[in-house]
Amino acid sequence: MKAIFVTGGKQYLVSEGTELYVEKLNNEVNTEVVFDEVLYVDGKIGNPTVKGAKVTAEVLKHGKQKKIIVFKYKPKKKYRKTQGHRQPYTKIIIKKIEVK
Repeated sequence: MKAIFVTGGKQYLVSEGTELYVEKLNNEVNTEVVFDEVLYVDGKIGNPTVKGAKVTAEVLKHGKQKKIIVFKYKPKKKYRKTQGHRQPYTKIIIKKIEVK
């Protein structure tokens, strides 16, 4: 069974057992998270969401991605600014996809 759900402003296509990284969630490790905003489940397309559908996942860990360097530069003006950024994430595994 496949489903498309929304979290953190992004859409994810998943099936049961899929591990993925999503935007940071405020849930503890080893707890369940339920995503109610499901756009598609095995041929059923919602308008905008599928009624009664939900995706249940378990939080595996929290962390930060690799550092990226943000460099701003304006030629001939002696303006240079360097800044680093590490995006926080949550790793989840999909346990169950339900449709009522």
